[in-house]
Amino acid sequence: MAGNRRAARMGSAVSGGSAAVAFLVAIVTNYVTAQPPKWAENTVLVWSVFGALAVVSLGLLFWERRLAAGEPGGGVRPVPLGRIAVGGHSMNPPAVSAPVRGREAELERISILVRCGGGGMVVVCGAGGLGKTTLAAEAAARARAEGQAVVWIRWRDDPEQLGQDLAQAAHVLGLPDSRLEEARTGRVALVDAVWEHLATVTGWLIVVDNVDAPAHVGPGSGRPAAYRGWLRPYGGGVLLVTSRDTSRQTWGPKADLVHLQPLADDAGAAVLLDAAPHAGTAAEAEILAARLGGLPLGLNAAGTYLSVPTSRHRTFAAYRHALGAEFADLLGAEHPAAATDPAVARRVVRHTWDLSLDQLDQDGYTLARPVLQLLALLEPAPVPRTLVTPELVTDATGLPATAATVDAALAGLHQYGLLHTPEPDGTRATSPVASRLQLHPLVREVTAHTLTRPEPTTAWLTAIDTHLARAVEATRDMPGRTGWPTARLLAPHLPAHLDRTTPHNFTTARNTLHHLASLLGAAGAASEELLLRRHILDFDNRVVGPDHPDTLISSDYLAAALNDLGEHWQAVTLHRQNLADHERILGPDHPSTLMSRTNFANALHSIGEHQQAADISWQTLADRERLLGPDHPHTLASRNNLANALSDLGEHSEAAMLHRQTLADRERLFGPDHPHTLASRNNLANTLNDLGDDRQAAELHRRNLADHERLLGPDHPHTLASRNNLANTLNDLGDDRQAAELHRRNLADHERLLGPDHPHTLASRNNLAAALSNLGEHPEAAELHRRNLADRERFLGPDHPDTLASRNNLANALSDLGEHQQAATLSQQTLADRERILGPHHPHTLASRHNLATAQARLARAGRQRRRWELPHQRPQA
Repeated sequence: MAGNRRAARMGSAVSGGSAAVAFLVAIVTNYVTAQPPKWAENTVLVWSVFGALAVVSLGLLFWERRLAAGEPGGGVRPVPLGRIAVGGHSMNPPAVSAPVRGREAELERISILVRCGGGGMVVVCGAGGLGKTTLAAEAAARARAEGQAVVWIRWRDDPEQLGQDLAQAAHVLGLPDSRLEEARTGRVALVDAVWEHLATVTGWLIVVDNVDAPAHVGPGSGRPAAYRGWLRPYGGGVLLVTSRDTSRQTWGPKADLVHLQPLADDAGAAVLLDAAPHAGTAAEAEILAARLGGLPLGLNAAGTYLSVPTSRHRTFAAYRHALGAEFADLLGAEHPAAATDPAVARRVVRHTWDLSLDQLDQDGYTLARPVLQLLALLEPAPVPRTLVTPELVTDATGLPATAATVDAALAGLHQYGLLHTPEPDGTRATSPVASRLQLHPLVREVTAHTLTRPEPTTAWLTAIDTHLARAVEATRDMPGRTGWPTARLLAPHLPAHLDRTTPHNFTTARNTLHHLASLLGAAGAASEELLLRRHILDFDNRVVGPDHPDTLISSDYLAAALNDLGEHWQAVTLHRQNLADHERILGPDHPSTLMSRTNFANALHSIGEHQQAADISWQTLADRERLLGPDHPHTLASRNNLANALSDLGEHSEAAMLHRQTLADRERLFGPDHPHTLASRNNLANTLNDLGDDRQAAELHRRNLADHERLLGPDHPHTLASRNNLANTLNDLGDDRQAAELHRRNLADHERLLGPDHPHTLASRNNLAAALSNLGEHPEAAELHRRNLADRERFLGPDHPDTLASRNNLANALSDLGEHQQAATLSQQTLADRERILGPHHPHTLASRHNLATAQARLARAGRQRRRWELPHQRPQA
């Protein structure tokens, strides 16, 4: 009915040219049928006026038609008002069939904007499959429940249809028919009429869903960021747009971009449990959610499958295990209608990202799809940007590539959310970083699955392996520590490189992994080094056998990496077996055997077996001096290790003498900045500290810390160790406040870089607690010692020297708190264990005996004070 009423008004409207013609007809009619006026008797005058009016009328008529056609001469193209008046589809939001999980922050952000009444434009953006439409539908439902007028528009890749839909929405919100009439006749642009009205009306939410090609929105061409088209931030209500385009350049500075990310594991588990509540536990659902990368589309597909009683796999665990062998059937299956119906493609994991890739291809990013496919053949870990070169793309795909076209392809993939550039974790702004690229796990898996096999995969992997080896060589050649961040990024991709090797080039591939592992060891990247060392050893055992010299060396490197990572007991076991194999196969004097013996001694030192470590170090030093000479680097290393073992045995004077000699030799042979020289300076400073020469020790530690920060950076393990040792020395000098500040910073860095359970983190926490005790902050100190004791008993066992130290330190902290009975009990236990393990004359045993005496004296003194306090309250005896 409303449409008919507006059509009736259209019939009564008269344009300028028609009015002129009507006026002319009226004059002629009057001239013919009525009494003519006096001037009409002049025939020449009459026909002259008549002719002039005819010319004017025809001119106005032609001008009106020109305006209607929208020619360059001026005017606005009229709009077919009938299409505006009669909507051909529903403008209600889709129903949300299940709870929306893990999006409360985003929903609240939108709700605040809707409720505040200030209007604006929100763009919910992200890759396909993240649930943008679902989030918008939930936001629409909440807005409607709060009394807002809600209109839902689905983008159909048709700018004219979008204009009609927005005009209809504005009409629903009270846009007068007269303004629509002006738009129909071209006296005002429809887009301006719509937004001028929407700016005056509040209390509405208009959703435009799936605007994945924003440049096509119109009117005209260009991005929405100009805010002259159909999408504007100037309404009195909120315009909510969903799109795969995440670029700020596309949407402009006034749009509020809500970037959707994959769901956290617990939220993903909730999605699975909503769909299939009987498929398993919450923990099993979390594991499956993590396997699916938190992608809502994948979670919904899995939940729907598991909810069907006839499905072959009925539990979360079974589905997760089946993904390895049946990915093509479960998540990678094709849908026959996806190629012709984008709505279907959006709902199918196998096809949803094809829409974005097709759009990128249409926009001229011709390398976007092959670059994505190339990245999908690498491991599910960040990739260094420097690996993706034009040469790699051309060698793999056969397509011409330049730096500019590769940059454009990566930028396009990033813009559509298919590629991420995650920030590195656990590094400071002052540390060198490497630009990285990463695919979502399912994007990677689906893309790799859809590649044609065996070609182009075989040729592509050959090119990848060639360029991985080149990247390792280039990284090794970088000066100083500049190559370390890239080395860490390359590490996860190297095991597959070794696995793909052929018999004629396996030595080259193995050496590539070994070179990168050595670089990672220098960088202090123990976890990444361990990954490669394990793979090299497995490879050597499989290819050349367990008794081959290369295998023995690989085993030694692996054990050393375990020791650096704090896995001391595993390291000792592996070193012991490796030393026996070296002596059996190569003999006791072989350089590799001597190296194996040295590493075994270091591992024994790490678990507190100082006497055995010292005995082995004495033997190794004598053998190396005999075989290699006094100045060989390995000889100096043996002297350093022996000095450390003697220091731990309490023989500080002899240890200091050996450390002075080694430091002088290393400065002479290697220079003052060599890592071995810095290690010697550190070890000498520690021994001087043990001897009570705290000022000289502090000076050496200050110099070492400055050198480590300059040469290795603030996050290197050696830098953290230098800062820790300086703080300990400052404690001994009575500078407790500065010591506590250094220890607190060190603890935060250790937890960030190594995690809360690493032995270095535990040592840092212990040292901070000691500094806090010196400052009189006994409750915090006791809590840190209590936590440390529990962790060390769990990881190192009850008899480890570090565990005994934690128990001793907790006893001291409890005594400072007045808990004298508990302190005495712990001190008694620690003394008994140290006498049993270290002997009665070890310095730590003597310290325990002194601490026990102090605790018992304080307990007795507290008991006397308590008795004096209680005496007046005793009942008198009869």
